[in-house]
Amino acid sequence: MTPTKQRAIVSALIGLGLVIVGFFGVRTFHAFRDFRTHRPPPPFDNKQQPETDVDLIRDWMTIPFIAKMYHVPPPVLFDALGISLKGNQEKNLKQLNDEYFPETSGYVETKVKETVLQNMPPAMPTLPSTPTMPSVPVP
Repeated sequence: MTPTKQRAIVSALIGLGLVIVGFFGVRTFHAFRDFRTHRPPPPFDNKQQPETDVDLIRDWMTIPFIAKMYHVPPPVLFDALGISLKGNQEKNLKQLNDEYFPETSGYVETKVKETVLQNMPPAMPTLPSTPTMPSVPVP
């Protein structure tokens, strides 16, 4: 092999390596930027009163969001719909309806509302406010 041919092959391999490194470097940069914009969900607060008005449920909501808002476990809602939990957690109610029940408009939203009403935890009792003693001047 002549030195010029060898030099051309080495240069081509180095160039190919730089293209590959650049390609994956840009992908890593974009993935890192997207990762930094995702924040963990707020911690679940058991002390917070669950929502009780199911008429607030809309077709843009996801089942995990509804489950957190109404304190009903997501598997209960998915089981009521007969839909697998896996792969459907990020889909809103409209997307689930269009995918699994295209012939019946609004079926998923109605079924979720019924299931939430049936499985809603009892309301937590509210504690009465503690009466305070009126301030009396000390003689």
